Amino acid sequence: MKFGVNLPNYGPEATPDALADWALRVEAMGYHYAMVSDHVALTPDVQHLFPAPFYDPFATLAWLAGVTRTVGLGTTVTILPYRHPVHTARVAANIDRFSNGRLVFGAAAGWAAREFAVLDVPYRRRGAISDEYLAAIKACWADEVASFDGAHVSFREVHTGPLPVQRPGPPVWVGGHSYGALRRAVRLGDAWHPTSVSGDWLLGVGLPTLRQVAEEQERPVPALCPRIKLRVTSRPLGPGRLLGEGTLAQIADDLGLLQDLGADAVVLDPTYPGDRREAGRTARDLDVLETLVKEVIDVDAGCVR
Repeated sequence: MKFGVNLPNYGPEATPDALADWALRVEAMGYHYAMVSDHVALTPDVQHLFPAPFYDPFATLAWLAGVTRTVGLGTTVTILPYRHPVHTARVAANIDRFSNGRLVFGAAAGWAAREFAVLDVPYRRRGAISDEYLAAIKACWADEVASFDGAHVSFREVHTGPLPVQRPGPPVWVGGHSYGALRRAVRLGDAWHPTSVSGDWLLGVGLPTLRQVAEEQERPVPALCPRIKLRVTSRPLGPGRLLGEGTLAQIADDLGLLQDLGADAVVLDPTYPGDRREAGRTARDLDVLETLVKEVIDVDAGCVR
């Protein structure tokens, strides 16, 4: 199992130097992925959870591709309807080139209705648009001259090079918890990338539904690559807690559960929506990540200690 970290690419502490330091520290600790989130228009509902400034994920990853050398870089997650798929495919392929094949393309349909309105994208059609756009992106990665026909996007004989280093393209981690998201993960993804879920939900609802959808679609079950919270408490938390929240022992148990479930990767998320990230927070987060490497996970062996 590989281990990643969601970097805070938003808020007052987010600067180019701070993001580079995060990525270099994560890389030095041996984590396998450094990932960032996506918003375009910080409407009040978005700003309430993710305070400005918010660094664009693709610009940020292009910057980090030149700063880092070994750590995988990814989006957790790109909001598919926000950008034309040809543009998204090209930028992602460029970053995969700049990083020598280190990109992970996390993608989802999005949730912020007012942000969709600013971008003039139909919110109620976001699922269908996401399906088409993701298929179109993969078509652009597959061949240097691509064509695609759909209800929401069509293009003919578009020259799409440079192609990604990874063939047929960067791994696609599909986020979301709805039936439509799970179907998208089965049909178009290499992995399912649920975020902020409890162990009970994952075992009782998420994974059984994923297997059901795969059976209905007559396709393999995609890999499991969740993003979980990283919030260490001094006392154990009770039932209903999210994966990654609680004492160090509870977090170790959660990672052990994911390992037993055969997860290919887990992304640890020290960012909390609505948190203003007060002074000193980054140092504490990095200390926790280092403690995990020393006491809980073996990044070289790819397992829980």
